[in-house]
Amino acid sequence: MTDQPKPVSSASRPANQRGAARLAAVQALYQMDVGRTTLEETLAQFGAFHLGREVEGEQYLPADADFFRQIVSGVAKHQLQIDPAVDKALVEGWPIERVDATLRAILRAAAFELLRRRDIPARVVIAEYVDVAHAFYEDDAIGLVNAALDSIARAAGVDFEKKN
Repeated sequence: MTDQPKPVSSASRPANQRGAARLAAVQALYQMDVGRTTLEETLAQFGAFHLGREVEGEQYLPADADFFRQIVSGVAKHQLQIDPAVDKALVEGWPIERVDATLRAILRAAAFELLRRRDIPARVVIAEYVDVAHAFYEDDAIGLVNAALDSIARAAGVDFEKKN
């Protein structure tokens, strides 16, 4: 696993500003978790230096900055609801605190959307975060993300097709 995602080439798929915002949100949540930076510091840093910019010679897609802030702030605000939902979706005896920090950030961001953003269909949220997982992993972690998010959505009674 690497801590830096693979850059998304504009030729590989059309610009998806919400997808780019999700990827940036995962990176920001990782930074907050591992680097112990505050929400305000992280939002300022990502807004100034990361969203839709060139990083280490690679151009990243422009991100929906407002959506990015909603995810990161929402995870911070609702973490006491999010973490137990993720715990229930994981294998017993393997709580979220034991999960790799990048995987933890992916699961928290996705769980926030599934639990608090009922205007976005669950199938879209799950597919987008499975794509984000592909940016960091090439192993069983991708299947874990898919299964855990499906479990969270079903437990919350989220509609997979229609907007709620």
